[in-house]
Amino acid sequence: MRLLIDADMSCYAVAFSCKEEPLEVACKTLSSMIGDIIADLTTVEDTTWTLFLSGASADNFRHAVAVTAPYKGNRPSEKPVHLQGLRDYLLKEWDAQLSVCQEADDDIATAAEGDETAVIVSQDKDFDQCVGWRYNPRHKKLYEVTEESGKLWFYRQFLIGDGIDNIKGADGIGLVKSLKLLEDLTETQMWDVVVYELGRDRALENGQLLHLRRYANETWTPPEEN
Repeated sequence: MRLLIDADMSCYAVAFSCKEEPLEVACKTLSSMIGDIIADLTTVEDTTWTLFLSGASADNFRHAVAVTAPYKGNRPSEKPVHLQGLRDYLLKEWDAQLSVCQEADDDIATAAEGDETAVIVSQDKDFDQCVGWRYNPRHKKLYEVTEESGKLWFYRQFLIGDGIDNIKGADGIGLVKSLKLLEDLTETQMWDVVVYELGRDRALENGQLLHLRRYANETWTPPEEN
């Protein structure tokens, strides 16, 4: 088993929960959190793990793609006090992998692609587009994403949008309506629906913002162009 751990979310969670504590305490808390996650999933002797962190936000290729609204433009500019210290700790003590010109999510999706032993460890629903095993550490839930369920969730995100990353969806369409519109359709049919609801330019923009890269420098293209 190969655990691909989204360390960005863990760093933020501990940075907020330990904002009144010294950095040393925050680092111990983070180490314990990650250790518990690994222990929950370590059922065989050859289990390995890699931690992933996002690099500089300004270098993220998605900023150039976003036209409708600034990518992650709704996030507060002030970061939790220990966030950088926790990231530095994971880079030094846990040999975390730092992304370049993209996000840790892209590195994780690339590492998981085609690897049947991989388990993506994150509570981020963006990974529900990736075929394979997922583990949500918050709910302690291990589940499998199939080709069909991954495609369906990806195209539902076009319509729902992503409030955390400031990606705008279609007005009046949420989790329930997006499922009704797209369920049991082929990928080409799902693409036609999102183009109808958003217009082609916005649909293409959302696809390139939402898609997690499966190989280096990948640019997502709609099924009509594949």
